[in-house]
Amino acid sequence: MNFVRKHVIFKGRVQGVGFRYYCLGIARRMKLTGWVRNLYNGDVEMEVQGDSKDIEMYLYKIKQGDGFIRVDEMEVTPAEVLEENKFIIR
Repeated sequence: MNFVRKHVIFKGRVQGVGFRYYCLGIARRMKLTGWVRNLYNGDVEMEVQGDSKDIEMYLYKIKQGDGFIRVDEMEVTPAEVLEENKFIIR
């Protein structure tokens, strides 16, 4: 297992469409930890932690959206692994 944490900025139609709850639901089903929050400029910021392959799959699922969500761009950078036990909306 390759345990990592990623910081992600999502751009597109990601506010007002249930995006944070969409991210929360998938993260909890996949047993990932971290947080997600809206930014004032219309983007969404996230940190997600878990096995690197699980995070790849998670970000792939998020990018697919659900019909309302449209992710135009994802800026993914490494972050420091933290001790936490759940995924939350900030």
